[in-house]
Amino acid sequence: MGTEQAGHGWRVDGRCTNCDVARQLAPGLVGEVAGRSAVLRQPRDTAEAARLHAAAHACPTRSVRPPGGRLDPARDPFPMPLDDTGTVLLCGHNSPHTAGANSYLLRRPDGTSMMIDTPRWSPALAARYEAPGPVTDVLLTHRDHAAHGRSYADRFHARLWIHEGDLAAAPDADRVLRGTEPAEIADGVLAVPFPGHTRGSVLYLADERYCFSGDSFYWSRTTADIEVADSVTWYSIRELAASLTRTADRLRFEWLLPGHGDRRHLPHQEMAARMRHLTTRSHELTPRPVDFTAVRW
Repeated sequence: MGTEQAGHGWRVDGRCTNCDVARQLAPGLVGEVAGRSAVLRQPRDTAEAARLHAAAHACPTRSVRPPGGRLDPARDPFPMPLDDTGTVLLCGHNSPHTAGANSYLLRRPDGTSMMIDTPRWSPALAARYEAPGPVTDVLLTHRDHAAHGRSYADRFHARLWIHEGDLAAAPDADRVLRGTEPAEIADGVLAVPFPGHTRGSVLYLADERYCFSGDSFYWSRTTADIEVADSVTWYSIRELAASLTRTADRLRFEWLLPGHGDRRHLPHQEMAARMRHLTTRSHELTPRPVDFTAVRW
């Protein structure tokens, strides 16, 4: 561990935008202090050091700095499997052009993959993401995460998907989802239009196990529950409540995988109960000005 603790040790520099990505990947090591992330303590073993390397390679502003200041490409863990099945991989390398949103690779039984939302763009990263198998589709959850969609879709020779409500963010999309009814877009993969955070927000459900929720709802460590970011709702909090009412009882999943906010794995029954409670709570919310500092990470 001498090399990990050499020099000035791990730190977070002043470019941090408080996006929460590092805190998700290195809990207990990185925390929120005065409205931004900070290293709470130095790693004690190789496992803790690995978590900090993951946080550093995911941070959209490259604010998480290792001893000596230079990121080691050999310690880049992405794309990183989220469970033992290897069905979903976290892309890391979050982009400042998507406000630091998480993105994912969904592996399919035939060896292909789908990308949900987009990490930062580079040809070298694209090569990493297609190494597990050809990427056939890039699925955008909403306009805020569309920045690199066309670049990745063109590199992969993949179809780019978005909902008509957010089509202005990807006017050259290859597939446009319409209306509010769920649509099966591949075997075992369902697109569920979910207006609220934006007019064209969409959830993607896979195998009745994984829910890629974009910014529609997320797991909050503060409340230890599923929450909506009512302080950052660009379209309509009332439409978001209506989307929950229309779909909550039809959503079956055990992995919650949002764009912003933390991930969570719970049994189907518990997820369903929490979604019902969230639906009830959402009808008590009223429109409010956008305030990023009020998000309950």
